[in-house]
Amino acid sequence: METVILYHNPNCSKSRAALDLLENQPSISLKVIPYVTQPLSGQTLLELKTQLNMASLRDMMRVNDDLYHELKLDEADEATLLAQLLKHPLLMQRPIIQSGSKAVMGRPLENIQAFIDGDYEKA
Repeated sequence: METVILYHNPNCSKSRAALDLLENQPSISLKVIPYVTQPLSGQTLLELKTQLNMASLRDMMRVNDDLYHELKLDEADEATLLAQLLKHPLLMQRPIIQSGSKAVMGRPLENIQAFIDGDYEKA
């Protein structure tokens, strides 16, 4: 398998569990990107949206988060969603795992194992 990238928030229990799972996979080379302290570019966010096969950036966001509601993003267009993800990286759903041209949302954690095993349809 190519290098696996984990877009990681160390303050998130699911993200920490994903890191533990990936660190125990001898067949992969892991790169961890702490996206809160090293925010992603707009291009990277749009590429992830495509790789995750998501119709909207909203699908990558924590829509139940108080900040999401404070910013009134329910009716926001894609440009506004992108701008807010760039400004507030904590709005991004986590963890996200990427390798090559594929990515998967690591919730539930079983998605990560399916992704590593090459069963992208399941993940």
